[in-house]
Parts: sequence; structure tokens; C-alpha cells
Amino acid sequence: MNKPDLRIRVECYAGCRSAETPRQLILSGRQIDVAEILDGWVTIDHRYFRVRGDDRNVYTLRQDVSAGQWELTMLGT
Repeated sequence: MNKPDLRIRVECYAGCRSAETPRQLILSGRQIDVAEILDGWVTIDHRYFRVRGDDRNVYTLRQDVSAGQWELTMLGT
């Protein structure tokens, strides 16, 4: 069974007083604007964000802090 192609790129914004947060996802070539940050948390090696896209789907994103790479860990509605 082949895995679906879920390449992701995350565009972020860092304000003068806030940590870097996702503002836009490019998922398999499709642009999705982040409409709402639902949750965010940090572990030793990763930062996580649960966001709602302008397509109404909920995305859980994980960033590897040392490598700066993003992954989509969960997609829901």
C-alpha cells in the first residue's frame, strides 16, 4: 500500500513579543491559511501546534526544533 504524498511547508510569523507561530501551510502544493491557533505546546525536542485552516480542517503540526523541519502529525475535521 502506498503512502499518500503529504509534503508540508509551514510559513510562520514572529511578532516582536510572541514566539514564531504558523500562519500558512502548503500541503502537497495546496495553500491553506491558518484561520485559528487552537493549541500549542513544547517538548524537549519539538514544538506542536493544533490549528484550524481556512478549509475548516484541523491540523496538528510538529516542528523538530534542532532541524527546523515541520511534519503533519494529524489531520481532522
